[in-house]
Amino acid sequence: MTTATMPARGFASPGSVWRRLRSDPAHGPLPVLLVGLTVLTGVVDAISILSLGRVFVANMTGNVVFIGFALTGAAGFSLAASLAALAGFLIGAGVGGRLVRRFGDDRGLLFLTGVAAELALIVAALIVIQAVDRSITPLVGAVVAAVMAVGTGVQNAVVRRLAVPDMTTTVLTMTLTGIAADVRAGNASRALKRRLLAVAAMLGGAVAGSELVLHQGTSAALSLAIGLLAVITIGAGRAASSPADWRHATAVAPSSHGPTSVTFHAKEGERP
Repeated sequence: MTTATMPARGFASPGSVWRRLRSDPAHGPLPVLLVGLTVLTGVVDAISILSLGRVFVANMTGNVVFIGFALTGAAGFSLAASLAALAGFLIGAGVGGRLVRRFGDDRGLLFLTGVAAELALIVAALIVIQAVDRSITPLVGAVVAAVMAVGTGVQNAVVRRLAVPDMTTTVLTMTLTGIAADVRAGNASRALKRRLLAVAAMLGGAVAGSELVLHQGTSAALSLAIGLLAVITIGAGRAASSPADWRHATAVAPSSHGPTSVTFHAKEGERP
């Protein structure tokens, strides 16, 4: 085997990666839409950390740690906001579970319902911020964090059911582990670029969100989040209106680190 042939086998071309993101044999357009949700995660966590009092609304691992800091009296951490976000996230995940129960057999309709619900919640958060004339008191911060966290809880439950590999949208720990482990093992898989894209998407969202919060205000950053979700919802609506094999999942078996196996009616790619 010559060295010239190795990159072609190890890495897909950019065009091939893009085609697979928007028209995956097993997942249809879900991968590219989930990249959009990953950007959204960076935006909403930038808003919550910079505007609502050092609280995560999408990353509950960080939130649990922040609760620990607040319990010990560490300065700058709000126990109320962190607890409100955690409670909101759990409520949202429960709502997402109900959506999975009702729409889980149709991945397109499930995704559309989930992102539409999250869009409504982010709009509600913006309305609260506008109602208080941008004066974010600790109470207002806790309320807005809770509302936004309900949305990300719904998002996580839906994405867990969709079971698209390397597209968790809110947690990058296993994604980064996969990148480092595969590269170190010399296994440059086709998933590498998708993982790198997920990291870049969240980073880009965090940069954009923080720039808006710091220079334009919280409302501007929330407007960006709403715009992103509106585009994703339109894409989800188009996907849900077209009959396709990828929409119909017969079994999903998630593990503690994400989906491990999925069976679809589609003959191509029964295991992603």
